[in-house]
Amino acid sequence: MGLLVGRHVNRIDRKGRVSVPKPFRDAVAEGGEPRVLFYAYPLFKYSAIEACGEDFMRRLSESLDDLDMFSDDQDDLASVILENAHPLPVDPEGRVVLPGELIEIAGIDDQVLFVGRGTRLQMWDPDTYRTQRGPAFERARSRGATLRLRPPAGEEPES
Repeated sequence: MGLLVGRHVNRIDRKGRVSVPKPFRDAVAEGGEPRVLFYAYPLFKYSAIEACGEDFMRRLSESLDDLDMFSDDQDDLASVILENAHPLPVDPEGRVVLPGELIEIAGIDDQVLFVGRGTRLQMWDPDTYRTQRGPAFERARSRGATLRLRPPAGEEPES
């Protein structure tokens, strides 16, 4: 899978149809397969929708199995993610139909802001995004946030 990066705004129609930005469709279309499928679920930390390809959804599901069986954490996260996930097939025109419940959770009206997050993407109401995520750059700067890069696959970490 390619990387999902950047921001794109598209209109959403009354039926909940919105065009997925071509770079995002291409990133999820494994091996150039004509059928692209996203899985979308509520982003429980913010009023937005998160979506990913099947491989990442499978990783999420398997990661939930690593939590203690019957624990509140496992139950709560499975409820938020898996129970509320919707498969979103992309039609021949490059559109998906967002379920009404996800549109409502995200407060989306007439436009959808697609935000690339590497292996995932998020869908926001543009005004909500500016309010909630706009300050992220300044927060990271004020904290002096850093990132330790993983070594390329097959290489040992530097000492």
